[in-house]
Amino acid sequence: MSKIYILKELWDFLRVRKKWWLAPILIVLVLLGALIVLTESTAVAPFVYTLF
Repeated sequence: MSKIYILKELWDFLRVRKKWWLAPILIVLVLLGALIVLTESTAVAPFVYTLF
């Protein structure tokens, strides 16, 4: 499965089932995941850990 296919399926689910309240939750989860991955081995990591 490609990432594009998964995103398309998720978008179709949200659109058809009218689950718009899930979109902000998913966006926050993706942003937090990206923050963790990008700051994993940088000098910014100690500052990120203090946020949580």
